[in-house]
Amino acid sequence: MLSKNEQKLHRSTIFRHLDGIGTAPSALILFKKGILDYLIKNGEASLFDISKKFDANEGYMNIALRILASQGWLVQNIDNKSDKITYAVNEKTELACKYIPLYEDAVELINYYEGLHPKNFGDVPLSKMGKAFSGYQESYGIDQNVKGIEKEVQQQILKHIEGVLLGPVIVFLGMSGMFHKYFMEANFRPEEFHEEPERFKKILDMLRYLGWFKEKNGTYQFTDIGLFFAKRASAYGVTVSYLPMFRNIEELIFGDPEKIRDTKPGEPEKHVDREMNVWGSGGAHSSYFKVVDEIIIEIFNQPITDQPKGVLDMGCGNGAFIQHLFDVIEKHTLRGKMLDEHPLILVGSDYNEAALKITKANLIQADIWAKVIWGDIGKPDLLAKELIENYDVDLKDLLNVRTFLDHNRIYEEPEIKTQNRVSESTGAFAFRGKRISNNTIEDSLLEHFKKWEPYIKKFGLLVIELHTVPPNITANNLGKTAATAYDATHGFSDQYIVEVDVFNKIINEAGLVANNKLCRKFPDTDYATVTINLLQGKNTTLI
Repeated sequence: MLSKNEQKLHRSTIFRHLDGIGTAPSALILFKKGILDYLIKNGEASLFDISKKFDANEGYMNIALRILASQGWLVQNIDNKSDKITYAVNEKTELACKYIPLYEDAVELINYYEGLHPKNFGDVPLSKMGKAFSGYQESYGIDQNVKGIEKEVQQQILKHIEGVLLGPVIVFLGMSGMFHKYFMEANFRPEEFHEEPERFKKILDMLRYLGWFKEKNGTYQFTDIGLFFAKRASAYGVTVSYLPMFRNIEELIFGDPEKIRDTKPGEPEKHVDREMNVWGSGGAHSSYFKVVDEIIIEIFNQPITDQPKGVLDMGCGNGAFIQHLFDVIEKHTLRGKMLDEHPLILVGSDYNEAALKITKANLIQADIWAKVIWGDIGKPDLLAKELIENYDVDLKDLLNVRTFLDHNRIYEEPEIKTQNRVSESTGAFAFRGKRISNNTIEDSLLEHFKKWEPYIKKFGLLVIELHTVPPNITANNLGKTAATAYDATHGFSDQYIVEVDVFNKIINEAGLVANNKLCRKFPDTDYATVTINLLQGKNTTLI
């Protein structure tokens, strides 16, 4: 069994792996295009000048440079009053440039992972993986005797490469059942799990080199280290699901950013593997749901006259969260004992038609009756109209619940911009490559919550939200946070995660208050990336 210190070390490795998946493609393309060399020669340059000189999409250029600042290789200077952003070099910039070319094989491998399948690894991806892993094993022939800051940067980049190599493999194996309890507890042979045992053995041997497995006479067994990572495979899922986007990093920053978002009705998304994203989200977010359960229980243990009539899950995905909430209410609350007299109205809504079909099927199978309808998180009035006209349900009578969704609203230019607003955010935001100022993002978020305020002020909005972290704080806490990975996946895919303090400020401006008794942030530090809040009207108290 691993000690607490060993677990802490391996948990840090997961964060650094995720850093690598987001950082490697961005750093390598900036290096190849000469942008980092340009910064080194000039010491500092404005984002506007860099984007103009290199004919880049300013919004995505900002995201790429901020990623490097979060890794400690650049310094971001942002003046939201004048809406000017500059990036400057520091003592690590040239050292990072010395080792960034080592990303080459790993980033190339991202292209070949497209052909990788949990049950069919394929000769070409395996060959490329073998080449990249051989280079990694030999540390690419670099001098391992360097010390100080250079050693720190060197090891940082090698750990990034390890993440690019391993992350997709861990996810594919996790999704295919490799980390089922049976395989984790027993000795097994490659042919017992995989239809292509010789190819699969190459994967197992790679993981054996990293200490995940022991091998004896052709049988494999998980080590304590392997079990630690296997149980946390879903932690890689969301970041790895954006590999299709990272494959197109050059087009995003320097080409036509619309290409990767140009899909016809019924076609799968080009920038993300949605099935993998849902799988990763479900596993990675489970710990937050324990806190949600406590809040749900408290709400539905109130006197029946003070309870909401039901629950709306906006962005219902596959319906699993609705099912979970129903189970909690039914089994652990006063309301659960009164469902015959006071039925629980359940509504699942999603923008994705495929998700709605899956939700319906899953809820029918679970014998849970719910209304499942299309909805856009940015248009609550339409949702309210649909509910009242077709189901005689008033949105104001429901507890609204959503998880990691408000930042994923489709961007709309705010109709009203706050005069003299000076944003406190350090974030990098874009829509289809065009940069959005941080002042405008705050106004956009304010307008978004003002749209919802009439519908949530009575019974509240229980919301789990994702946040960014200032680059200097992230850089000082590498190995403790996935902030860099979140900035990469969400920034390049036009999602708008703001810092915790900025989110709270806008909530107050929108006429809402967070129930301080129930607020949580994870981790409870200045680099928190997740919060749970019950938001209510300022003159309303649900609990």
